[in-house]
Amino acid sequence: QVQPVESGGGLVQAGGSLRLACEASGFALDYYRIGWFRQAPGKEREGVSCVSNSDANTYYSDSVKGRFTISRDNAKNTVYLEMSSLKPEDTAVYYCATGDQYYRCSDYPWGSYDYWGQGTQVTVSS
Repeated sequence: QVQPVESGGGLVQAGGSLRLACEASGFALDYYRIGWFRQAPGKEREGVSCVSNSDANTYYSDSVKGRFTISRDNAKNTVYLEMSSLKPEDTAVYYCATGDQYYRCSDYPWGSYDYWGQGTQVTVSS
């Protein structure tokens, strides 16, 4: 079964940092384009960051650009989302998802994702 698992969420003060991890068991994450999404209470889910499978091409939403960094560790079968300079508006449940490998993130960052994790809560206090 293809289902990624997120971890690393928690409570942090504004200006702080967290590192989220998206891990896989039983399948190789490097086969897939991986996206990070988030959903705050009362809001729609939004794309945060994406990393392609082929050339590690990356993409970030304007709201996180310059503060978040996505990376792969293929040896650990894990994709990370390093979050710094966190703001209260970053508070949300963060999800990772596997996307098809035919698109580069810079061309199609938020569409065609098939398998989603359960999410990890990130809370940023002011």
